[in-house]
Amino acid sequence: MQDLAKKKINIKSPAKINLHLEIIGKREDGFHELAMIMQNIDLADYLEFEINNEGLIKLESDCKDLSLSDDNLIVKSANLLRKKSNIDYGANIFLRKNIPIGAGLAGGSSNAAATLIGLNNLWDLKLDQETLCSLASTLGSDIPFFINGGIQLCFGRGEILEKLDSTHEYGAILLKNPNVSVSTAETYKKYSSKFCGQYLTDRKMIENIRKNLRDNGLKNLNFDNQYLSIKNDLQLVVENENDSVKQALYLLSKLENCLTFSMSGSGPTCFALFKDIETAKKELIANYKLFRNKGYDSWVCTFLEKGITFI
Repeated sequence: MQDLAKKKINIKSPAKINLHLEIIGKREDGFHELAMIMQNIDLADYLEFEINNEGLIKLESDCKDLSLSDDNLIVKSANLLRKKSNIDYGANIFLRKNIPIGAGLAGGSSNAAATLIGLNNLWDLKLDQETLCSLASTLGSDIPFFINGGIQLCFGRGEILEKLDSTHEYGAILLKNPNVSVSTAETYKKYSSKFCGQYLTDRKMIENIRKNLRDNGLKNLNFDNQYLSIKNDLQLVVENENDSVKQALYLLSKLENCLTFSMSGSGPTCFALFKDIETAKKELIANYKLFRNKGYDSWVCTFLEKGITFI
């Protein structure tokens, strides 16, 4: 404990965008069967971990809009790890928040995975990746992705992961109205009531969709400077109900050199892809005032080869 008490861990906890989000159907366990491609981007939160002597999990943040109690995924992750490992260590955790809340960028899920990785190191638990992924899957469907991050195929409810090899160096522009957030659970519920009339039982169909995404998913990103669309089934619900999303998609569609555009996750963040980061930066500079006048925060991001990293 003497050596551990001196340790301080700093972690970069990045957001993700969806390069494909397909809802195959509703499962009998109440979750949805998904086929997705998720990609980490370099819009990130930062977490600092150190051991305290009180055996408590203490979370602080520079974000005033975030609950710091037991319902926070960071606190849930820390408590789960303590229980799993049967230890009495505590931790002081500070979250510097950059990823907007309720944005479809999975900032909370990223923070949860970062907590599992950070405290595994801080407390010297030596849990392997498989164990961390298993713990992550009990906390939320997006969280296992962030244990390894980068770009991955995500199947099942999101916990079945397959690594993809990609050297894409696209630049992305993100738009989000800071006054608008979307509930992921409510969006899935609305999609389900509209499009999932019965439970999913056709395993062959599921395997065919998975195989198709394996075979063709990344080929759809070989844009070769021509426009392609990104599939996001949740956009069918959110775009029709949310003027912020509808307008963001329209603004992105009009950008010069835009290769494709989409909503991320359950929204309301929308993004456009460009052949490289320099092209994206030029487009943001040219349109920043327009985005601001229309009520949007905006970011330029690159794709990350890795997810959560120690800094």
